Amino acid sequence: MKFNELGLAPELLSTIERSGFEEATPIQAQTIPLMLQGKDVIGQAQTGTGKTAAFGLPILQMIDTTDRNVQALVISPTRELAVQTQEELYKLGADKHVKVQAVYGGADIRRQIRGLADHPQIVVGTPGRLLDHLNRHTLKLANLKTLVLDEADEMLDMGFIEDIENIVKSAPETRQTLLFSATMPAPIMRLTDTFMHEPVTVKIKSKELTADTVDQYYVRSKDFEKFDIMTRLFDVQSPELTLIFGRTKRRVDELTRGLKARGYRAEGIHGDLTQQKRMSVLRQFKAGELDFLVATDVAARGLDISGVTHVYNYDIPQDPDSYVHRIGRTGRAGKSGVSVTFVTPNEVGYLRTIEDLTKKRMMPLKPPTAKEAFLGQVSTGLETIKAQIEADDFDKYEPMAEGLLEQFTPLQLVSAYLKAVSPDDAATVPVKITPERPLPHRGGYARNNGGHGNGGYRGGDRRSNDRRGGNREGKRQFDKSRRYSEKRSERSNAKTSFKKHKD
Repeated sequence: MKFNELGLAPELLSTIERSGFEEATPIQAQTIPLMLQGKDVIGQAQTGTGKTAAFGLPILQMIDTTDRNVQALVISPTRELAVQTQEELYKLGADKHVKVQAVYGGADIRRQIRGLADHPQIVVGTPGRLLDHLNRHTLKLANLKTLVLDEADEMLDMGFIEDIENIVKSAPETRQTLLFSATMPAPIMRLTDTFMHEPVTVKIKSKELTADTVDQYYVRSKDFEKFDIMTRLFDVQSPELTLIFGRTKRRVDELTRGLKARGYRAEGIHGDLTQQKRMSVLRQFKAGELDFLVATDVAARGLDISGVTHVYNYDIPQDPDSYVHRIGRTGRAGKSGVSVTFVTPNEVGYLRTIEDLTKKRMMPLKPPTAKEAFLGQVSTGLETIKAQIEADDFDKYEPMAEGLLEQFTPLQLVSAYLKAVSPDDAATVPVKITPERPLPHRGGYARNNGGHGNGGYRGGDRRSNDRRGGNREGKRQFDKSRRYSEKRSERSNAKTSFKKHKD
């Protein structure tokens, strides 16, 4: 469906046209008319499907630019997403001259207070900092018309539900409420019962949710083999803009150091980095100054980065929903993408659970041989040579070239040049990555040679666990600590305490 069929105002259509968009995505086509009718809407859509425009365009259309009060509030889980949403709304509302202000932790609150005093019609912010402004009375929601909960499942995972409840209490009951989420766990559904009035649910079909445009592969390997296999895959697959996910902050740091040691343009982000450093790395990645961004799940949540061609899951995610978020960073806007997930032998049950969720089988991928990696390196060199020849900018080099032809054969010269421009075998540089303890083995898949069974994230076969006798309780406790201690550590900077740090 085209945007001019959705009932949008001319000033918004002109902005959309300048951006080069004609066809609305499924979530946009189905939600925009409902929002323009004033209905509460629940939109289940993966990151990258255009949901910011899906809620942003109706909000911008309904904004009264003569009203100096805050008319729309968007709650985002992360600072990065808040900034990206503010930028996109500002661009979409440029012709209508709508004022949009972002507020988030890690930035000068006095500057934000001055921005709020300038009477923005739309405010985008993270829960903790929004609460801070509400308590300071620098943000007032008495005239709020529309409330948006963006990436609601991520805010649930990060522990923001109580903050959200307190924010909603400050908003008029007559408001329109919009909720967007990639997944809809039970706590989110309870939220909709509390916050929304007769909402209409728009659910993107499973095949759209899990990105049919993404070719999904898995590689079975031991933990110590992953890094060398991954860099050889780089030679074969030639990724252009790549996200690599690690399970822990230590893993992200070591992967980043290892990639740099092998000559790759890479940086990492996780919760221990300062906000300034994280924003700097993201700017570099978006500008194409980096080829590889290594991240933990929490640090990468809410990132909206276009042009990502490959996602490598160095560690399989502990939560199957996280897989949907990870691969959703590629294969956007109709473009194809590739995801590769590394799986250790006892993690195959987790892989099968992910496949049950996505309703799509990952294809097995054999580690490249040294010969295949070499051919990939040479292929990169050939592309470099072709590009230089097409540029046709080497007249000044011809006298020297003629001199070389008198000393060497054309075959020798071309071979030498090809060797010079082809990347070296990165695996020759030794890199040590500290092994991570594998995810707890859950029964199920082993009994049927890799079938679905009961293995994976939901507890496995209870009878099989009983057979382990005294180890059963120890396994359960380890599972708890593994699933939650890392998340708590990672969230310590992603969700700052309202009382202590004021997000």
